[in-house]
Amino acid sequence: MNGKGYQFGTFKGVFTPSILTILGVIMYLRFGWVLGNVGLAETLLIVTIATLITFFTGLSLSALATNMKVGGGGAYFMISRSLGLEIGAAVGIPLFFAQSIGISFYVTGFSESLVQILPPEMLGFVNSFGFRPEILIGAVTLVALGLLAYFSADIALKSQFIILGLIFLSLVVFFLGKDIYPAQDMQASVTPQPGLPFWFVFAVFFPAVTGIESGLGMSGDLKNPSKSLPIGTLAAVLTSYFIYILIPVWLSIKVHDKDALLHNPLIMKEVAVFGWIIVLALWGASISSAMGSFLGAPRTLQALANDKVVPSIIGKGFGKGGDPRLATCISFSIAFCGIVAGNLNFIAPVLSMFFLTSYCLLNFSAAFEGLLSPPSWRPDFKVHWSVSLAGALLCIFVMMKINFDATIVAVAFSILLYYLMKRRSLRANWGDVRYGLLMLIVRNVIYKLSHKNQDERSWRPNLLVFTGEFTRRWYLIELADAISQKRGFLTVAAVLTQDLSHDRRENLRKTIKAHLQRKGLGAIVKITSAGKVTDGIINLIDNYGFGPVKPNTILIGETEQQENFRRYSEMVQRICSTNKNLLVVRESDKIDDGFSGKRNARMDLWWGKSRNNVPMMIALSQILRSGEKWRGSRLVIKTIVNSTDSRQETASNLSDYVSKARIDAEIEVIVNSEGRDPFELMRESSADADLIFMGMKHFDKEDTPETYSEYYAGFLKKTDGYPMVIAVLASENMDFEKIFS
Repeated sequence: MNGKGYQFGTFKGVFTPSILTILGVIMYLRFGWVLGNVGLAETLLIVTIATLITFFTGLSLSALATNMKVGGGGAYFMISRSLGLEIGAAVGIPLFFAQSIGISFYVTGFSESLVQILPPEMLGFVNSFGFRPEILIGAVTLVALGLLAYFSADIALKSQFIILGLIFLSLVVFFLGKDIYPAQDMQASVTPQPGLPFWFVFAVFFPAVTGIESGLGMSGDLKNPSKSLPIGTLAAVLTSYFIYILIPVWLSIKVHDKDALLHNPLIMKEVAVFGWIIVLALWGASISSAMGSFLGAPRTLQALANDKVVPSIIGKGFGKGGDPRLATCISFSIAFCGIVAGNLNFIAPVLSMFFLTSYCLLNFSAAFEGLLSPPSWRPDFKVHWSVSLAGALLCIFVMMKINFDATIVAVAFSILLYYLMKRRSLRANWGDVRYGLLMLIVRNVIYKLSHKNQDERSWRPNLLVFTGEFTRRWYLIELADAISQKRGFLTVAAVLTQDLSHDRRENLRKTIKAHLQRKGLGAIVKITSAGKVTDGIINLIDNYGFGPVKPNTILIGETEQQENFRRYSEMVQRICSTNKNLLVVRESDKIDDGFSGKRNARMDLWWGKSRNNVPMMIALSQILRSGEKWRGSRLVIKTIVNSTDSRQETASNLSDYVSKARIDAEIEVIVNSEGRDPFELMRESSADADLIFMGMKHFDKEDTPETYSEYYAGFLKKTDGYPMVIAVLASENMDFEKIFS
């Protein structure tokens, strides 16, 4: 696949295939039957619950789509990128089979409806070929659709505009329709029949709302997926819900014969002023739904091939749009087998489970991302994680209600695929059940992390904070807690200059731990001894941690004792050489009762020249602002230029950066035309700020502890009298810029 596709827009690429698959066979052939079985109130409840599942999934899909560059494969692509390749494949493969057999389902529906109106002599001619008419007509229809999908998705989608117009025309003639009364000789003889169970009727209706997979399956061929997927999907869901609410209401008004509702699949044709338009629309809906699956299934398989889940040759693209012709042939073969089988009633519930499984995992993906909220989670379309979680749980609930056995089969098959993908076996030596389970989880997580490099998307600071007398510098712990937000690892360390016994150090550790718990802060407490504090700090920097679980960011307060500057510089050198980040917190007169943050505060971030300091500062500011204590605070990105001429260009460049990175920030460019000391301008500009981020010089090869000590002394002098400063030195082997790409 060429990666560019057809560059479809929202209406053509998402709304049209989605709404056509939603407004399909079930709407025309089963709405009267649903109404006749459960009545109007419960019909509206069925429509609402079914649509609510799709709506929740559409919201989650929109959040995921606006937080990542969406490639081909739709649901599989998003799930695999959020929950991992193994889970994505475990859903993607069943989803591909469900979409492929769905082709035969819609084609069979079309052929069976056509057979019902063919004249007897034509049916006799078809029978002369030795096949059931439904199979022969279905096979011919499948070949025609296959050729259309094989050579060009663009032609296929253009043909769907005609069908879309026909469907809406059929709705117009239906809502202009006539009343239906029972025949005179039947009124006295009809005996009321009990309706079918609610959840059985729900199971029959539910496929009517699964059309968002069609638009989602075209994600790789969209010009702007992050815009088109949310707008097109949600518009299709809301439009269909409005129509689905009106149809049963109108049927209940116009049809006065319950027997007709139950036994006449074409009751909408009887109500409509021009019934033949309903029949044409039904055929168009059947064909369009089949085509939607014919376009989506090969692209799901193509995405699986591109990720090497299945042989790569299957994903080869042809033509201008990178059409997956080999994958289309495979989909055609599966659909043909479904048509020949002729009866899909046995496998239909299992296929429905696979669709619901993909919806469930899409919702879980968005829920986990929102709950964990790493700096890389910045969707343009924001959905609270609890909404996505509710969608996932509703999917599970409905799956169990529709068909418990089919749910077990679908889940078991997905689990089997997952373990085949993983190709691993777990061996445990159980002791205490609870402790053993925790140890097994920790063991496998650590082993897994040791073989996997952390990437920018999942980056989060694991803090090692040195507090000295922790009650005196409690604001350092509060700041560290505000940054970690109980998602990253936080270790509070104290270095003792006197050699205490193990028991006394353990008592001190427990005292600090108890104090943290009283304050509601979760952290690991580490106590160590050294002749000098800086020696103890360097020792922990070198040795603290377990395997891949170790601090990547060191947080310390400033030291103003000049005799410690050299050793302090050696500590910075060690931090840089071990690829760890450093946060030096400069105390402010504003800090008296501690540092807990406040709403509607102002953070000033000074844009410097360091390649990595600035994006790390932005990442830290985003983490703080996403927490409860600093939510709603303003972020002002500031920089200094030397001339008025460069002010506008600099402001424009910063604004473009902020916009592309989806950061809510203000821009302020200060002109230093008089050649003043930049630190004086910074002091004046940030005098009213609550928190200041600025970069700190890296310990370069040409530096020595003496030269860096001079830099540090100058830094302290120049920032004297500032509000609270967090000086950031990004030394981790990480391209922080990718967090915002």
